[in-house]
Amino acid sequence: MNVCVIGCGYVGLVTGACFSEFGLQVTCADEDAGKIELLRSGEVPIYEPGLEDLVRRGVGSDRLAFTGDSEQAISNALVVFIAVGTPSTREEGTDLSFVEAVAREIGKKIDGYKVIVTKSTVPVGTCKKVRGWIEEELTARDQEVSFSVVSNPEFLREGAAIGDFLRPDRVVVGTEEGDDHALAIMKDLYRPLFLNETPFVFTDLASSELSKYAANAFLATKISFVNELAILCDDVGGDVQGVARAMGLDRRIGSKFLHAGPGFGGSCFPKDTRAAAHFVRSIGRKFEIVEAAMEVNARQLLYAQEKIQDACGGNLAGKTVAMLGLSFKPETDDIREGSALGISRGLLKEGASIRAFDPQAMTAAADALPEITLCEDAYDAAKGADVLVIVTEWNEFRALAMDRLKKALKAPKLVDLRNIYDPETVRRNGLEYWGIGRR
Repeated sequence: MNVCVIGCGYVGLVTGACFSEFGLQVTCADEDAGKIELLRSGEVPIYEPGLEDLVRRGVGSDRLAFTGDSEQAISNALVVFIAVGTPSTREEGTDLSFVEAVAREIGKKIDGYKVIVTKSTVPVGTCKKVRGWIEEELTARDQEVSFSVVSNPEFLREGAAIGDFLRPDRVVVGTEEGDDHALAIMKDLYRPLFLNETPFVFTDLASSELSKYAANAFLATKISFVNELAILCDDVGGDVQGVARAMGLDRRIGSKFLHAGPGFGGSCFPKDTRAAAHFVRSIGRKFEIVEAAMEVNARQLLYAQEKIQDACGGNLAGKTVAMLGLSFKPETDDIREGSALGISRGLLKEGASIRAFDPQAMTAAADALPEITLCEDAYDAAKGADVLVIVTEWNEFRALAMDRLKKALKAPKLVDLRNIYDPETVRRNGLEYWGIGRR
């Protein structure tokens, strides 16, 4: 089976590379010529563990190809995935202009039956719009071509995307009513996962589209809930990690996403919660739990900044902050809407200077935060700083040499925004400690 993926961003690239690993013939198309040339050489423009090896293997076996000629890629494929960006906007919730452009391009070029699959995260009703855009272009061409529209949302975690695709918790496929042909093609496409007994959810278009927003909104709410508990623990002298462990051992709740910190960020949770809330408002209702989670998350970022300010004696002006972690989570170079980005801007606004280090996100941070000093490693960042702040829980930050930090720091103070250190152990090593929801 020939597959075409339109869009060589994070989702499109992982999707294309993984389908090629299934043994399918995959062509990924993108209008960025520089990116295409890079990918043809086996180089990947983003950091995702395992992705570069997968791309090189696919290219080397001739199962994976990259092109700027989307017309040829669409023409040769039975299944066409739309995997372009869907940025959020204040006015419309989600910008579907890239999805519309691809749908119209498909409508201008298809000459035989295709299954058109939305892989991008889109609001409910987008698949119907995709059908309408394609039909408009076919009408303009005075052509009648049969095609199917399918919703197949991605559930990829940055830093673990390859495993999430090849060994997923579930695969959701939404089809138009009575479209058994498209359903059979999608089952054939994912046949290797059927053999691995992966759970599949076959449903209608609207339910499939809503499932992605529902999952991310729920997880974001879970994070905001434990962050509210952390503030309560600070107030009453409790330990949020003990509370979270007691909660997580209840199998109805589970331990995942019960880790207090500076709030959720990244390319999915903030965008998807906003989009979900906007969509529900657009139909005359209110997604009150999600709205509350968003408010708590915004407050949590300020609470994290207050921790740093407290460690600096209540005044950040003229202070130097050593910041460890710039990506929104470990194992990615993505800084979009991350806690480090928001905290850095807040600290700079208060007159602090920042020395920072991240294992992968330095290039992105240099563009987004040109005011900060990028350092060689954690100990270099600590040199002369008034406080050391752990923002992202990279593994290499979990066993830092406290004696080296104490010597490098101007003041022996550690603000652990991810609660990865035992407070008493830090204090025994001669550093003051601030955590989130623990003393």
